[in-house]
Amino acid sequence: MHPAFSLGIAALACLPWVSTFAGSMTIAPGITGQSDATLRLAYGRAWDNRWLQSQRGELSGYWDLGLTYWEEGEAAPDRYSISFSPVFVYRFNADGFTPFIEAGIGAAAFSGTQVGDRDLGSRLAFEDRIGAGVEFAVHHVIGIRAMHYSNADLARPNQGIESYSLYYRYSF
Repeated sequence: MHPAFSLGIAALACLPWVSTFAGSMTIAPGITGQSDATLRLAYGRAWDNRWLQSQRGELSGYWDLGLTYWEEGEAAPDRYSISFSPVFVYRFNADGFTPFIEAGIGAAAFSGTQVGDRDLGSRLAFEDRIGAGVEFAVHHVIGIRAMHYSNADLARPNQGIESYSLYYRYSF
């Protein structure tokens, strides 16, 4: 059985347990800049705070804890990473659905320094993200996201890697 499929089954099996906590589950199939597949599963917890509230929208955010599967490349076998990040979200006021933009910087730990065809130079990396999407029908979100992982030149080499994904999030 392919590891990404196993990861997806495990995430679905955890839904009843996770739903006892106020939060969200996200599934994000994606692709790297080198055309290798990724699959990210995440648990999120919304912040209670709201800032910059106006007729246009508001700023808020959530904590994101993710596990990502990285398909093997020519230089490395399949890899995994775990990450944690605060994510800021600006929601625009709209009728029937809520468009938003998001950005965050967090930390990630990889199962190896070689990911796909890239040498990260370290198993520890910063996780930068930017994305956009829409919330609809109270509990559902669909979006697109770009994520960059790099060690900020704390180790050599620092080739970094990107993941571009579509995602679906369900809030409990």
